[in-house]
Amino acid sequence: MTPRQRLYINIDHVATIRQARRGHEPVPADAVPLCEQAGADGITAHLREDRRHMQDSDILAVVARVTTVFNLEIAGTAEMIALAERLRPHQVTLVPERREEVTTEGGLDVSADPTTLAANIRRLRVAGIRTSLFIDATRESTTRSRDLGADAVEFHTGRYAHAPADPSTLDALRSNAALGRSLGLAVHAGHGLTTDNVGAVAAIPEIEELNIGHHVVSRAVFVGLERAVRELRAAMDGARAAL
Repeated sequence: MTPRQRLYINIDHVATIRQARRGHEPVPADAVPLCEQAGADGITAHLREDRRHMQDSDILAVVARVTTVFNLEIAGTAEMIALAERLRPHQVTLVPERREEVTTEGGLDVSADPTTLAANIRRLRVAGIRTSLFIDATRESTTRSRDLGADAVEFHTGRYAHAPADPSTLDALRSNAALGRSLGLAVHAGHGLTTDNVGAVAAIPEIEELNIGHHVVSRAVFVGLERAVRELRAAMDGARAAL
């Protein structure tokens, strides 16, 4: 029987709504219990260097309220690695950042500065933190992630989300998920996934965790956060049950 896939809800865009007016609501940490009650296996949040949505105080408040596990997304800067060492979340996912981008546009270039990346992974491991690298679904990136010492990879699914009818996008996810598992990596995925398109990704047996946020917050505007999480959970579980 295929194991149940974990669903981590990224709550960044609760903060995006608040930051539109630089006000006090909605409070991202208030989303934590609602997501967990609705079936989330963990909570994800991305603290960007420019603090465009989540703030340091938000991360502290989220850590205090999570009863499942917390996945902190950060760039591999000295400031962010030190913050992770202090907070000691269950998992850190290292992601690329460009100040001018609206959202993360692609995976981390794991060949750009492997010495620093490997050192960051070692520091996080010493702190007892599981590490994941947010990468494009390519053979080179997957293999290099293993060589760098990461515990897991998270495949950027934006290419699939933008062109779900293109079989090459799913083929890349499937083949590299199998490769990652064969190399001893845990395999995750996320970006642009919705209840309408998540099924094909959830049905890849090697993918054990999905990180989804924008769709959930968008859907919650109309049906509420708990229902949005439950709908997504049902779509994932339905695809998994068919394996």
